Formats: sequence, structure tokens, C-alpha cells
Amino acid sequence: MSGRPLAFTGVRLVDPASGYDGPGAVMVVDGVIAEAAQGKDLGSLSSDVEVVAGGGALLLPGLVDIRVKTGEPGAETKETLESAARAAAAGGVTTIVVQPDTHPVVDEPSVVDFILRRARDVELVKVFAAGAATKGCSGERMAEIGLMAEAGCLYVTDADRPIVNSKVFRRVLAYAKAFDLLVAHRPSDPWLAGGAAASEGEFASRMGLPSVPVQAEKIMLERDLALVELTGARLLVDQVTTACALESLARAKARGLPVTATTSINHLSFNEIDIGDYRTFCKLDPPLRSEDDRQAVIEAVASGLIDIVVSAHAPAPPEDKRLPYEEAAPGAVGLETLLPALLSLHHDGRVPLIELVRTVTQAPADLLGLPQGRLAKGAPADLVLCNPTTPVLIDADKLTSKSKNSPFDGRTLQGKVLLTLADGRVVYRA
Repeated sequence: MSGRPLAFTGVRLVDPASGYDGPGAVMVVDGVIAEAAQGKDLGSLSSDVEVVAGGGALLLPGLVDIRVKTGEPGAETKETLESAARAAAAGGVTTIVVQPDTHPVVDEPSVVDFILRRARDVELVKVFAAGAATKGCSGERMAEIGLMAEAGCLYVTDADRPIVNSKVFRRVLAYAKAFDLLVAHRPSDPWLAGGAAASEGEFASRMGLPSVPVQAEKIMLERDLALVELTGARLLVDQVTTACALESLARAKARGLPVTATTSINHLSFNEIDIGDYRTFCKLDPPLRSEDDRQAVIEAVASGLIDIVVSAHAPAPPEDKRLPYEEAAPGAVGLETLLPALLSLHHDGRVPLIELVRTVTQAPADLLGLPQGRLAKGAPADLVLCNPTTPVLIDADKLTSKSKNSPFDGRTLQGKVLLTLADGRVVYRA
């Protein structure tokens, strides 16, 4: 894209930060939003302005996805930082935070610096790193949290691995608090969840699958909340998926504990029945839950109890998925399907559009102290133009991601990304 100013006219602006959802226009100059006109147009434009006539399409802040796995460094056949960035751009995601459980693990500042430098070389969407909470994500010794924070990591986490040792996790929380650094943690009791491939219940029993009771999520969450109360540290609960854990989360928030929670778009979109005839694309971690749990999680998003929705993008090549269900790797790609899948909840009348958009723009940006996620003068021109009613048939083989393990394969969603801008640069055009 040239350095010309860019004007979006005739669009429907959805900006949770200002609470506005309605007609308007946006002017982009030198990579930032120069004007966000709500309920009016931009007036007469000079001849050097490039005009994008929206025709009533949605203009949203670029999506901020704070839980993305790649294979780089160490397993580039799954996904590279570049292929993840291209997939993100195709999905209207302009900021991603990559997880630390790579090879080597992101547990020291030099690896954080490697990821940030590689992302700058790619020059597509914004890529940030989460650092490991413990060395090697092993849950045994605290990682170089302070040095990684100085190097630019946005939060610390052991990704899919819960930190079982309560003394170690207390140290992580207390040390992170000294830097006002967020700690993300997966609530799952590993003794109950070990070897599980599904959620415990009638369906798992019929399928003959080893399973985990939903209480495994609640048990670990209760421990984590107790340690938050002890240390005063900020906790991000990584993917709440069960109704019983939501009860614990609601009590913690009512008491004013500094707790934020995510859920994945997969757990909003699918339930355990979608496993069908041992469909490994639907093998996830956490596993898919009952329909009652799914409905409870949707209600928690609608009420604001769950703050953020993530893609939980976890690429896996065919050789890791084309195995017996119990042996297949868990996880699903999700960067390109996050927005249309999220819009399904709007089309179904479950959650107001502006609140859905908040969970993937303003809420994650504010949590991590980022300036994006809003349509405001002076904000980065990270934007996505989307037609919310255009049907999109998801064909996993045509996804931009190097891995094709999408549970949405074959499903028709509504919501086509037309244009994605990052810092005013067009990084994707349909």
C-alpha cells in the first residue's frame, strides 16, 4: 500500500471502547486513525485520499488474539511465525500473542527477543510473546520472569501445563506481582485429567474414551484463586469451559480479586457430541464439554463474566491427527475462523455484537496495556472490514495456516473478511 491517506466511508462502525455501533467513517493517515466519524461522513476529501466504499460492511478494530501457538522455533512444519501471521491477517486478527511451549521454550529473554525480531522481519500483523512461568514449562523452577518482562513479554504462562506445585505457583504469582506482570494459568487438576481424551459423562462412556470430570477444572481454579488472594497478583484464567468453574470465577470477581478469564471459540461453538465418529479435529485441550456447559459459557460471555475470547490456535500436522482418537494430538487451528464463528453468536441473538467485538478487541488490548483494539483518533490503524452476512464455507485444505486441523471444516459460517490493515498497511485483501 502507498503512503496515501485512506478513507473508509459508508461503513458500520463497531467500537466497544466508545460504546458506539452505527454508521460512520474512518480516516487513516501515516499508520494511525486520524479521524473516526460516528454517525456522519468525513466531508469533502482531497484527491490524494484513497477511498474504500464500505457499502454498509462492518469496520472493526483489528482482532487481538492472546493465545496462539506456532511451531517456531523448533517445529516449523506445524506453523511458522510468518504462516501464523498470514493466517491471522486473513482472519482479521492484527495482534497475536504466541505461547512459550516451543523448542526451545521461551523461558529466557534471548528467546523473547528472537520472536520479536522474527516478527518484525515478517512485517505483517503485530506479534508478541508470552514467556514461560517456569523453566522449560516444567512447573519446577521459576523462569527468568523479570528479565523476560524487560525484554517485552506480555505475560507469563506454562501454556497447556498446569503448575501443580502450589509453592512454585505462589512464587510465580508473588514475583510477577513485583513487576505488575500478568500470570495466565490453565485450571486443570492433572491427576484427574491425566490421559483423558474427553469429558466424563454418558457420551464418553459410550465411546469408550478415557475421560476427565468437569470438577478437575474447578478444583485447580479454586486453588489458583486462593493463591491470588494470598499474593494479590493478577491472574488470567486460561480457558474456562465448565459451568462449575464459572461459579468459582463469579465468586472471585464479586470479592474484587484481580482475575480475568478467557474461553476459546471452540468451546463456544462445539460440544462433546461433535466428536462424532472419533473425529480427531475435535480433540481439544480442554476437551469439548456437554451442551449444558457450552450454554453456560455462552451466557458467561454475554454477561461479561468471561472477559476475552481466544482462538486457542494450536496447529497440528496430519501425522499428529490421523491417529486413533486417544493417540491423536489435541488442538485446532483457529485464527481464520475466529471472527465468523464469533459472529454466529450474534446471528443467533445470543450476545450483542458490540459485546462480542469487545471480547476480541478492547478487552484483551486493555488487559495487556496495548493501544490497539479501538476506533479512536490517534490509535493504531489496525482495522478489519467484514461483511457479516456473507456465507463462508470452511474448507480446511484452503486455510492459510500450514496445518489444516480445523473443527469447522465443512461448516458454513457467516462473516467474510474483506480487508485487514495493520498500522495502516493492507496485510490482507479478499
